[in-house]
Amino acid sequence: MAVLADTDSRWKWAVQLSRRLHPAAVLSGYQLDAVAQPSARQLAAAGIEPELIRTVTPAGLVAALAEDTPEVLVIALPGGGCQAMLHLLAAARLPNRPLVVTGYVGVVYEKVVEGLLLRAGADLIAANSPSDFDRFQSVLTGAGVDPGCLALTRLPFLGDAEGGSEAEHRYTVTFAGQPGVPATRAHRRYLVERLAQHARRHPERDVLVKLRSVRGERITHDEPYPYEELLRRLGADCPPNLKVSVGDMGTVLNHTDLLVTVSSTAAAEAIHRGVPTALLTDFGIRESLGNAYFLGSGCLASFDDLDAGAAPQADERWARRHGLGTSVDRLPSRVAELLAGPLPPLQPFYTRANARALLPGLLGAYGVRADGRPLDDGEGRPGALRTAVRTSARTMYRQGANVVAPALRKLAAL
Repeated sequence: MAVLADTDSRWKWAVQLSRRLHPAAVLSGYQLDAVAQPSARQLAAAGIEPELIRTVTPAGLVAALAEDTPEVLVIALPGGGCQAMLHLLAAARLPNRPLVVTGYVGVVYEKVVEGLLLRAGADLIAANSPSDFDRFQSVLTGAGVDPGCLALTRLPFLGDAEGGSEAEHRYTVTFAGQPGVPATRAHRRYLVERLAQHARRHPERDVLVKLRSVRGERITHDEPYPYEELLRRLGADCPPNLKVSVGDMGTVLNHTDLLVTVSSTAAAEAIHRGVPTALLTDFGIRESLGNAYFLGSGCLASFDDLDAGAAPQADERWARRHGLGTSVDRLPSRVAELLAGPLPPLQPFYTRANARALLPGLLGAYGVRADGRPLDDGEGRPGALRTAVRTSARTMYRQGANVVAPALRKLAAL
């Protein structure tokens, strides 16, 4: 098994999916050199050690796969990255290419057509629920793609469907924060103030703010106004039972009695375990927020509802339809079936015949030419100028994200 991923959540999805396909398989990790690697803490939480990950250019990836070809390659990249790697592998024509599996890290609530067609061409695309499977099948059929590449599975980090709360703990409300939703400082400050208000109204409860990362760590989506910073601004007004938590969401759910979020995938994990779950409606029910995905679940609620004691339980039929509370997983058998025979050449959906204007920019962003050849030199190394530019760009990004942006936010708040 081999994994090609970039950010913390995609590493977690890919590693755990690989372990589900073959728990004892030797796992290799690859990361494109244009992307900053997650921290050691994030990788450990994902289930892989940093020393097992090899940073490669596109040409270096082809060379590595040719030298030590895995049976299965799990690609966990954004849609454009998936399409680029499919073109790269198709043009490379490895003598014994790996079976390519890709999919979605969490619930799919927007850009269904765009994201799916960018992944089309992989041997298998994982659909995390019956609902996703049917939607994906309709899209692929409408685009003239054989839907046989779809495999019904479930999110790999869901585990067994069982109650999450452990005995002998204070009633705990966990808020699962997201980096980009809601996006504005005013709305994120509203969330912090309402959580503090809930903690004051219910001193018998612990209210946890579950953070995605610690300062300086890179995550899948940028976080413009970190909750930790907004909580510090409460100062003496912060109630003692309002606390911050960092770590694996599954561990946090073990002592959670009510999960609250705007639209995080953590909601799916909580519903799967039978934990009462609230998707906040305070900012509306909107596709862009992701809470529209939970229409019909019975879990949409406002802070006013929660202050009054609401603890929504998901509708069982909705949960089953969305792959929660069940253990349907046809992906391992599909992988075994395809590995039993010869693999056909990879055929990415977009080609120079049907998307000539799209491909150069889309693939070029990942170091791949429109014909699938890597932009690197013949030895798998980027040119000296490109190396310098990439190094400088990464340094500038880290400096901007970790130093300049927090300073500007503080100035703006004065």
